[in-house]
This record gives sequence, structure tokens and C-alpha cells, in this order.
Amino acid sequence: MTCLLAAALPLAEPLWRSIHQPLALRLAVAAAGLALIAAELWWFLGRHGDAALATAAAGGWQEVTITVDGGYVPARVRLQAGRPVRLTFHRLDPSSCVARVIVPDFQRSLDLPLNARTSLELPPLEPGIYPFHCGMAMVRGSLEVVPDQSRAMRSR
Repeated sequence: MTCLLAAALPLAEPLWRSIHQPLALRLAVAAAGLALIAAELWWFLGRHGDAALATAAAGGWQEVTITVDGGYVPARVRLQAGRPVRLTFHRLDPSSCVARVIVPDFQRSLDLPLNARTSLELPPLEPGIYPFHCGMAMVRGSLEVVPDQSRAMRSR
């Protein structure tokens, strides 16, 4: 019976080698990475600025134009309760993500043609926060409905 043994291979240098970095540099790189993660979370999930107020229109309607260009501007819209709403979306962004807006609380969606204004009409709303988002739920906004102070003052 013949026994075959593999010949010992000479140890080669590794394909890469570690470079020792000072602790301060490693901590600085880790802190910078955490700061970037926090900035991304703030940018995509945080609230930026005050809510825009809708303007009063004929027939008791509240109207607001929302520009769709890398996001919704304004992303937060303040409305008065008990009045119908007309949201006009003006899409400038060519990406397919923002080609549709969805208002889940009302089970409504709207296709947004590029470089066009498209309106969505909603019935009078109760106070609360109603989110809306793109078809992929990556771009978000909200309708903040507050009690109508002028009607409350008249009813007293």
C-alpha cells in the first residue's frame, strides 16, 4: 500500500497586512460614522420647520400647493378642521418613486404626471395628523388638522 503525503508548502505572506492606527484616530472615525448616521435619520425621519398653512378659497375650501422635487415642499401642512381640502401636487422630480402620492387614512392615491399640477380633494377633516407618502413610502408628508378657532369663537 502506497501512502501519498502532500509536500509542505512554504508560508507565503498574507495578501494584506494590518496597519496599526492610533486609538484617537479609530475613535474619531467611529464618531464621524455615528454622526453621519444620526444626520441621515434626522434628514429622512425628522420634522423640518413649521407647517405651512393652507389658504382659504371660494366655497369654504382650503387649498395648498405641494411641490414634489426630491421631497414634498411643504412636507407639513396645517389645516382647519371641518372644511374641505384641495391639495395640488406639482411634480418636478422625474424619479419614479414620487410618481404617485398615497393618503392611506382616506384610501386615496393619485398619479402625478411629470411637470404637471394634479389636485386631490378631501372631505372636511376631523382634528388629527394624516400622513401621506410616495408609492414606496420613502418620501413622506403630513396634514396636521387643528380645530377651527374661528368657528369655535362664533359658537360661544
